[in-house]
Amino acid sequence: MHRSVPSLVCRPIAWAALLILAGLALAFAAERDAPGGVVVVAEVEGAIGPATVAFIDEAIVEAQRQEARLLVLRLDTPGGLDTAMRSIIKAIQASPVPVAGYVAPSGARAASAGTYILYACHVAAMAPGTNLGAATPVQIGGLGGGGQEGESAPADGDDEAGQGGGSAMTKKLVNDAAAYIRGLAELRGRNADWAERAVREGASLPAADAAAIGVVDLVARDLDELLAAIDGREVSVQGTVRVLDTSDSTLVELEPDWQLRLLAIISNPNVAYILMLIGIYGLIYELANPGAVFPGTVGAVSLLLALYAFQLLPVNYAGVALILLGLALMIAEAFVPSFGALGVGGIVVFVVGSLILIDTDVPGFGLSLPLVLAVAIASALLLFFVVAMAIGSLRRPVVSGAEGLIGARGHAKVGFCGAGSVHVLGEDWGARSDRPIDAGQAVRVTGRDGLVLIVEPDPSEPTPSAKEP
Repeated sequence: MHRSVPSLVCRPIAWAALLILAGLALAFAAERDAPGGVVVVAEVEGAIGPATVAFIDEAIVEAQRQEARLLVLRLDTPGGLDTAMRSIIKAIQASPVPVAGYVAPSGARAASAGTYILYACHVAAMAPGTNLGAATPVQIGGLGGGGQEGESAPADGDDEAGQGGGSAMTKKLVNDAAAYIRGLAELRGRNADWAERAVREGASLPAADAAAIGVVDLVARDLDELLAAIDGREVSVQGTVRVLDTSDSTLVELEPDWQLRLLAIISNPNVAYILMLIGIYGLIYELANPGAVFPGTVGAVSLLLALYAFQLLPVNYAGVALILLGLALMIAEAFVPSFGALGVGGIVVFVVGSLILIDTDVPGFGLSLPLVLAVAIASALLLFFVVAMAIGSLRRPVVSGAEGLIGARGHAKVGFCGAGSVHVLGEDWGARSDRPIDAGQAVRVTGRDGLVLIVEPDPSEPTPSAKEP
């Protein structure tokens, strides 16, 4: 007996419905048995810069998207740029998700800008064997001056601060930084007096001492201990008191995407410097050899990336101008007979411009001196190679044009004394000679009168007996 068509159609549908219901049941069970919430962890390592700002902004957005109960910034930084630090602090203060700053692992530090960021977090914690402090501002391009790392500011009553422009500027910077970190400390209920000491005196503290005097909230060996210790703690998020619930939470490690990795690479001052030089040399080669295409394309892309990186970094544009001037002088050496004066001057100007290109003393944002010297030496070698080739070409005999015919050798097509014809350099020429020349005899060109060559018998070769070709 044959089955009906409806039964053949309905049975697969029924099985599909059962599979869907089973999947929904498993998903519901998994959700019911899942831990209580999500805690997003973002690793902040190295110097604080534009890439760090973008990464923390992304971390806050991701934590909000996942409805995370907490965002943990695991810090290990020597400091960074003032503008980047302040952008991060603004993002933390505006975050709808509580943010915990955790200096870890053991041996890590939150120095300089890292101390400000730790003070701004809703929860501040450190692992054993870590330290924070040394928050005295250093000179950065965006502020126009400042003291060196660790330089203490003069006391308010000192007249010495106003004696010179540098001291007055240092005092302004230190006072501004001290007021800023004190405000963060009072906002989070932490030790404001020590925070000011970290700015004015460059003071530092290990983890245990920082927890003992209220600089940080607690010391935790790892993330599990941290989450257990802050469970139930009250924090103020956007003016609203919230109770942290971090029990049975799932840790989600956030990794930077390819765009942030690219930004971190090109915002490295050394990489930006190399990109700028590749761009300049590529465009110079393209202009000298129109139609090469590839050098011009690579140069244009590299130069655009370098300009993008420079607008993120504290660049001294006097340094950029000196670098361009140095390159122009070295290129001019190849065209102007200055006997090396332009080239040597260009190398000196190039090195000076490179050294002052990045206008900051912040660790991690200075140009590498070995890199600058290597590029300068390579440019000098290229310069001297070009100059040596130019001098060598001047000393070579001319091999083309009218001058190239003088001294050329050939043979007479016919015998003549006076006017005749010769075969020189693969061509037949009208010739004139004051001495008799036999047919096929070797001749040497001594001059030229229009299209007539002046020749003489070539004594270096015997008269050939061969016939004319």
